[in-house]
Amino acid sequence: MEKVSYKDAGVDIDAGNDFVEAIKSDIKSTFDDNVIGGIGSFAGAYALPSGYKEPVILSATDGVGTKLKLAIESKKLDTVGIDLVAMCVNDLICNFGTPMFFLDYYATGKLVPSEAKSVVSGIAKGCKRAECALIGGETAEMPGMYSENDFDLAGFAVGIAERSQMDRVSLVKPGQILIALPSSGIHSNGYSLVRKLFFERLEMSLDDEFDGKRLIDTLLEPTRIYVPEFKRCKDKIVALAHITGGGIVENLPRVLPDDTNAVVSIEKIKQLPIFEFISQYVEQEEMYRTFNMGVGMVWIVESENVDTILEVTDGYVIGEVVAGEGSVTLV
Repeated sequence: MEKVSYKDAGVDIDAGNDFVEAIKSDIKSTFDDNVIGGIGSFAGAYALPSGYKEPVILSATDGVGTKLKLAIESKKLDTVGIDLVAMCVNDLICNFGTPMFFLDYYATGKLVPSEAKSVVSGIAKGCKRAECALIGGETAEMPGMYSENDFDLAGFAVGIAERSQMDRVSLVKPGQILIALPSSGIHSNGYSLVRKLFFERLEMSLDDEFDGKRLIDTLLEPTRIYVPEFKRCKDKIVALAHITGGGIVENLPRVLPDDTNAVVSIEKIKQLPIFEFISQYVEQEEMYRTFNMGVGMVWIVESENVDTILEVTDGYVIGEVVAGEGSVTLV
């Protein structure tokens, strides 16, 4: 019987080594002074920043969802890495955590180094936008688990916060103002519905024109990262909510006390053209429970800080906090 190799089984060790070499410069470009060691060790090391009285380590993990399916089908792989970072670090800042470092997990049926490099280059770009270091990751080639053209992504962000600043809910009170920070697009939620509508019901193609560019470019617009704005305005934010799956109506209550409501004016929300289009085929209630509707993050702030925040961000007022029972009212 002829001897069998790992490559015969579908795993190419040499391709994996070539991939690691190809991404080293992208990874190193994200390093800051707290990164200890280089690339290739068994674990990434990061020195805790100084200046914290009671430092608490926070972590968040997420994926990209079925948006990844569109990236694979279109071979446009350079932006989903940004989405991966965004979905994690945007959650961290909602607990007043400043992102420190990030790790990724890339699993595929057949490793194609050039494609994997595009993905990791996007992750590195996302880390730079989030002002955190990419200190490690894992690439797994698993034939039989995934088809040759398929891959999946998971991301892991770690941040640091002052313990006394983490409980934001207790600070929310009636009379405070809701500021919306615009989304860059659909972000990374609702893509099962998007794919069902555009490519099954409407039978559109990836290259169809939408709002002056290819539809696929609109659908793969990467998730906005809000870390720089958070750092700039941290001392003026009461609480903040990342608007992901469930939309405003399910995410904003996560930062509301049981005796308050958030009243949001639908007319004040600056919807993007993609949501206006989808709204022709999906009920309004379903839209607001599935998509961000143009609002990537909501900040709750004191009324006296509104003007200052609007001057240094692209945010705008969409409502206020009132007495209630911990829910969102759309008016």
